[in-house]
Amino acid sequence: MEFSTADLSPQAARVLDAALTCIGRVGLAKTTLDDVAREAGCARATVYRCFANKQQLLTALVLREAGRLHDRVVAEAAATATLADAVTAVVVSAVDALRGHPALVFICTHEPELLLPYLAFEREDAVLRNAAAIVAPAFTRFLDDVAALRLGEWIARITLSYLFSPSENFDIGDDVHVRALVADFVLPGFVNSEGVSR
Repeated sequence: MEFSTADLSPQAARVLDAALTCIGRVGLAKTTLDDVAREAGCARATVYRCFANKQQLLTALVLREAGRLHDRVVAEAAATATLADAVTAVVVSAVDALRGHPALVFICTHEPELLLPYLAFEREDAVLRNAAAIVAPAFTRFLDDVAALRLGEWIARITLSYLFSPSENFDIGDDVHVRALVADFVLPGFVNSEGVSR
């Protein structure tokens, strides 16, 4: 999956910023293209020149935000020396980004019914594949591409599980907690007893 929206015009980027602000303020269902135009300081026709409809705008917004998450976790992992440190950095930075994303927080809090269809059955598989593709490049220094994707999917499953069903004894955003989880349950599946990546 391609997460880049580098070819967006400055005007389209401004429209996406405005949409993100509106969704963070009133949610996805109540955000209209008129709201986005007002927030962007442009005419509604300008929004339509950038994006044919609300669905196209939302698709571009999701791709841009996924790209930003990808860039962040890959940069965090690049500053680490071991696979364990890279996995920990990816999980903690991804959780921080997701928990600090106003639009996503609003949707999770007030419109969870919009997310639920994507977190079950066939749609969940697609979400997990896309999440794996976002984080897998962070691990290719240590693993081949296939193993990096497997690790990315495993991390996505763990992270989403703890985000949507928090534990009283474990915080998926806490570096110490995540490091222990990685050592006990993640690394054994990807590193053999001699410390060599599988």
